[in-house]
Amino acid sequence: MGRLEKKTSRTAGYTCMNRAAAFYDKNPFYHIDDDIAAQLLPKILNFLLRFHILSLKGKMSPKGIYEYVIARTKYIDEIVRQVIKNKFDQILIFGAGFDSRGIRFIKNNQTKLFELDSSLTQQAKINKLKKRGISVTGSVIYIPIDFNKDSVSEKLDQSGFQKHKKCLYILEGLLMYLDKNSVDSTFQIIKEYSERGSLVVFDYLYSSVLRKENKYYGEAEIYNKVNKTREAWTFGIEEGKIGEFLDSQNLQLLEHYDAAALEEKYFKAKNGERIGRVNGTHNIVLAEIR
Repeated sequence: MGRLEKKTSRTAGYTCMNRAAAFYDKNPFYHIDDDIAAQLLPKILNFLLRFHILSLKGKMSPKGIYEYVIARTKYIDEIVRQVIKNKFDQILIFGAGFDSRGIRFIKNNQTKLFELDSSLTQQAKINKLKKRGISVTGSVIYIPIDFNKDSVSEKLDQSGFQKHKKCLYILEGLLMYLDKNSVDSTFQIIKEYSERGSLVVFDYLYSSVLRKENKYYGEAEIYNKVNKTREAWTFGIEEGKIGEFLDSQNLQLLEHYDAAALEEKYFKAKNGERIGRVNGTHNIVLAEIR
């Protein structure tokens, strides 16, 4: 994560751009209700997306990635709404980037939302929100961290994040950029702080993608695009082995979505027609702390 201490995250910016494009997308299967994402973009980019001069469908994005980001955003939005309804005490977003759920969903003091991210990316977001006049409730707490120097546990404690409370942990677009030790350390922190029944939602990459086996729809395009950046993928889970991974982290599987399941959930019309195809390299998991 060293590069993130010198520059804002390209991945966070790309996700924000996809969400903004989906906000302006008139197709109901593609539209998402994230008006904040559009406001966090540079004005010229916002203009190009708003008037559909620039499109992320087709050649602008690797096959199925626009659809994947839309499906992932919608799914995690659903989980966030549900845990707020169920009066969870806390939500913690690891590597929050330009996420806007704290603004869109946190309307009272019942559930607190904590955003943990590199100080540079986080400050860029805060500055943009101020510039656009977007107010943030006091129930949203920003936790800046230097991943090379700071202790995550110490940062959480200093921010007022409490142990043994009902919490939703969001690891969106994160695990694939960590090494195995960092993945294990992240889940160890989750176990250390959690009350039983807390939830974790995360997405992961198939390990075969890292070996460039090119087995899935859109795999070559997204791998080549990511590999050209300084935020290359480093961690994956073997296909069919998610149960073993969750067992090792003391988690119970609740839901698992691969590309086909996401297409069924978000891109299938009533007549059975598939409206969009999702990149096949990623999966989304909802799990419970045992």
